This record gives sequence, C-alpha cells and structure tokens, in this order.
Amino acid sequence: MSLARILLVDDEPQMVRLLERLLGHLEGVRFEKAYSGEEALEKVYRLLPEVVVADIKMPGMDGLELLERIRERDNTISVILITGYGTIEMAVEAIKKGAYDFLPKPFEANHLRRLVQRALERSLLLRENLRLKTQREKWWESLGMVGDSPIFRELMGLVERVARSDATVLIRGESGTGKELIARAIHHLSERSSREMVTVNCAALPESILESELFGYVKGAFTGAETAKEGLFVKADGSTIFLDEIGDMSPPLQVKILRVLQEREVRPLGSTRVLKVDVRVIASTNQDLESKMASGKFREDLYYRLNEVTLWVPPLRERGEDILLLAQHFLREYAQKYGRQGLTFSPEALEFMLQQPWRGNVRELKNTIKRAVLLAPENEIRPEDLRLLSAQSRNLRDRPWKAKPYHQAKREVLDRFAREYLENLLRSTGGNISRAARLAGLKRQSLQRMLRHYGLKIPLSPDPEDLSS
Repeated sequence: MSLARILLVDDEPQMVRLLERLLGHLEGVRFEKAYSGEEALEKVYRLLPEVVVADIKMPGMDGLELLERIRERDNTISVILITGYGTIEMAVEAIKKGAYDFLPKPFEANHLRRLVQRALERSLLLRENLRLKTQREKWWESLGMVGDSPIFRELMGLVERVARSDATVLIRGESGTGKELIARAIHHLSERSSREMVTVNCAALPESILESELFGYVKGAFTGAETAKEGLFVKADGSTIFLDEIGDMSPPLQVKILRVLQEREVRPLGSTRVLKVDVRVIASTNQDLESKMASGKFREDLYYRLNEVTLWVPPLRERGEDILLLAQHFLREYAQKYGRQGLTFSPEALEFMLQQPWRGNVRELKNTIKRAVLLAPENEIRPEDLRLLSAQSRNLRDRPWKAKPYHQAKREVLDRFAREYLENLLRSTGGNISRAARLAGLKRQSLQRMLRHYGLKIPLSPDPEDLSS
C-alpha cells in the first residue's frame, strides 16, 4: 500500500524541520518539503499530496494564494494554514477560501498532530469515495459514451482526473466527436454534479442575443426588455457552464467572457451592479484557435485563460475497434426503436465501416446506421446499404454549393440520390423488377420509367414474377 503524502511548506527551513519532527509519529505517511509557495504548488501538481501544512506569511506566493491554487487543482487535498500573526479576520478568510483549519502560533504539538491526523483521514475518505465513484469499469457507458480503444481509455482517464478540480477546461476536436458528452462527463464526476450543467451554443445565437442570454439584463436595458432576466452565468452559480463552439464568439463578447474568468463576476446589461458567481467554465471548439489568434479573431489572453487544461477528443478514424463497438451500439438502439430486431451487419459491412474516413465522426456513423436500419431491404446490413448512405452525406458535404443556384444544386442532389438508390435497389434484388418495386413502394411501371429516365439497364433476363403477372 502506498504511503500518504504530507507537504510541509514554510520559507524558514528550521520551521519545516520542526513540523516534520512534531508530526514524525504519524504512521503510513511520507513527508515532502517546500520552501516557497511556488515550489509547493509545483509539488502539489506533481505529487498530489493528501495534506498540505503551510505558513501564511511567505514572500512571493503566500499561504492564502497557495490555498486558492490548490483548491482549483484538487478539492480532496486538506490544507492547514499556520501563522504567527493570526487574527480572527484572517482565520475567517482562510476558512472561507477552503482551508481545512487555521492554526495560530504558538500551538501545542499534540493539537497539531490531532489536526493533521483528522485532515489526513478526511482526504483519504474523499479520495476513496471518488475512486469508487469514478474508477468502476467503463463508467462512461452510463453517460452514453461507447469505446474501449487505448486512445479512448486514455481520454477517459484524463476526464476522471480533471473532474476532481475546478480548473477551466478547453475541449478540442473535430465536429461530431462528442465534445459535449465529454463536458457532461466532467461535470457528472465533479463536486458540482448535484446541480444541472448549463449549456450554451455560442454559434447558434446572434451576438446581441448571446450576450443578453449569458449575462442577463435589467428592466429597460434595451427596447423590449420589459422585465429583468437572469443570465446563464448566474443560473450556473455553484455549477458548471459549458460554452459550446466558443471559437465562433465575437471579439467584443470574448472580452466579457475573459472578465468572468478573471474576476468571477458578471454585470447584467443595463446594470451598474456586478454579481459574484461561483461557476466552473468548460468550453469547446472544432476550430483552429491558433490561426484565429494570428488573424486577430480570437483573443490570446482568453485562449490562455481557457487553456488551463486542454482535452483533445480523437477523431473516429483514430479509434480503431471503437468504430464497430459504436456501430453495434447504434444498431441495437435503432433496431429496437424502429421494430427491426434481428437486424445484423454482414462481415463485409463491418470491414467496410473500418475502411471509411468518417469525416463527420461519431455523428456521421450514427446517422448512417440509423438510415440503414430504416432502409436496408434485408435482415442483414450489407456494404451497399451503407455505401449509398455515406455517399449521400459525403456528396452533400463536399460539393461546392456556393458556386451554383439553389434549384440547380437541389436538382443535382436529387438526381444523384435517385440514380444511386436505384442502382443499389437493383443490386439488392438481383435485378428482380417486381420485388424491387415492392421494396421501393412503387408501381412496377413507374420503376421501369425511372430506370429508363436515368439510363439504367433493365435486366434482359425475364423476371418470373413479371411472367406470372
């Protein structure tokens, strides 16, 4: 069993030695030492001690600032602050900032030992509860996430660790990779999970509406503001706010988000009063923020505030066997929903899915499986059932629509869909026109006209069902 760690912090080495001697009778612990707040914070990040005993009065980063930074990093660490200049006001401030206890000098050795022992027991209990909560096998499946590849498991491990803290998190990755699910997982595993996470799509609202939604407004702030409205930052007080697609936010609004991150306060539109908020911020983007910063479209100071912790969500094409796990998951979901139990993938369909680039990632795979469940003519999904659907979505995404009038582009899409649909229909029925017409819900003569219209070859061999009709 590994030893618990107690970090002793004081700018006076003799005080560190005294603390170690007084606490030396504690069993199952290992002492770490630091002689400044900065050194202590580095060791907290690297070693994650259970208990920190620190002096308040230190040059540079003092004990109170160290306490705040530790609380941002890991709420399970118990911090005891010691000072020779203790006042009631200072003790109250320390406790409000999250200190486990405040110990003025001079103190009794036995009192110090009892206090550190209780703090150690608290931290060990909190971490054991967190371990039981977060380290069960595939905990992420209960949150709607599917995956078992090494790269996905590594991401889930990072999610578990970052969830302990209140650090601001920036989630990056291509569109459709599941960035919002990652944000919800972080919130679910955090100490804020008892309150609902607030989600804001920064790309879906015009700037003026987004600003009033985020910060709220007072009555009469602008035309139409007949009553006051609470902003989403205030609504998320004590919880988490998820700023989805923050890369689309305008520079003026970025300034106001930066102020929230720096000062933890908001000012409703039309008001002169600021409101303090205790909110954790998680943001996401699928954009190249470095390029946007270079062009002046995204503020560097905001980027570095958001970038306390960055999680990169891998594209589906890099997740190997997860493609098939997700495909089977979506097949079960939609087969049950649409009454097609017993529907399976052919071995060729599984191989086909592994070979696709899935530029739309999990979202594209999910939509492809959904449509295949709805439209596959047999009880086994084959490559042609997936190829048509994936080709449709790829054509819609890749063609240069801006260069063509709407009606022309629409006609080309419909023609391409009809041609590929009919080709796959004939292939799946072996050229049996009557059977193809039934599957398509068309009259046989209508289907034949469509085949001639698109220049598709009607099978020359007689259709037995045609001969009997």
